Amino acid sequence: MPVFVLTILKVLFLALLYLFIARAIRVIYLDLVGPRAPRRSAPASTPAPKRKRAQPRELVVTEADGASRTYPMTQEPLQIGRSDTCQVVLADTYASQMHARVYPKDGEWFVEDLGSTNGTYLNRVKVSHPSAVGAGDEIRIGKTSLEVRR
Repeated sequence: MPVFVLTILKVLFLALLYLFIARAIRVIYLDLVGPRAPRRSAPASTPAPKRKRAQPRELVVTEADGASRTYPMTQEPLQIGRSDTCQVVLADTYASQMHARVYPKDGEWFVEDLGSTNGTYLNRVKVSHPSAVGAGDEIRIGKTSLEVRR
């Protein structure tokens, strides 16, 4: 084979190899941080209407084995995790020591992930910033389900 053809084949092979490596890195990156959510923008002339939710009064924790406990939602924040210093102690191995917290602010309740390894989910959506919760919402941490009730 001519040297020119071998050189072209080498370049094509290297290009395919780099493309494969770039795709593998992209898959690993998306696995770690998740896909980008499309931005939803409200029309500039009218602000988005704020949905009025029922004020939550209790947090019902249901472990993977079916056992459930109820915690009152007063004006104090609730730390959630495996640590004994948390107000809501979980026996779930998928939960971090200090996994999440539920706290009141300006008359509303919010859930916030505290940098956990496996993430916190609010109604099956990963929590990446403090998100408002209301009665009927489900917070999932590992195999544990936390339901916000009125």
